[in-house]
Amino acid sequence: MLKCHLSRIMGEKKLKIADVARDTGLNRGTITRLYHETAVRVEFDVLEALCRYLKCEISDLLEIADEEPEMEG
Repeated sequence: MLKCHLSRIMGEKKLKIADVARDTGLNRGTITRLYHETAVRVEFDVLEALCRYLKCEISDLLEIADEEPEMEG
C-alpha cells in the first residue's frame, strides 16, 4: 500500500489545500484526495508539480508501507 505524506509536509510548512491549489494550478479535488489519502491514482505531472512546489523528493511524498496484519479471531 502506498502512504502519502502530503498532509504532514503541508502541516510542517503551514500550507492549506487552497494555497497549494492556487500556487500550483493543480485541481483542488486532486490535492484534497492526496491530502486525505483517498486518491486511487495520480498523474506524474501532479507529483512533479507538488514536489517542485514543496521542494521535496518523490520519496518524501510517497512511500510503500506494509499492509496492517489481520487480527486473528
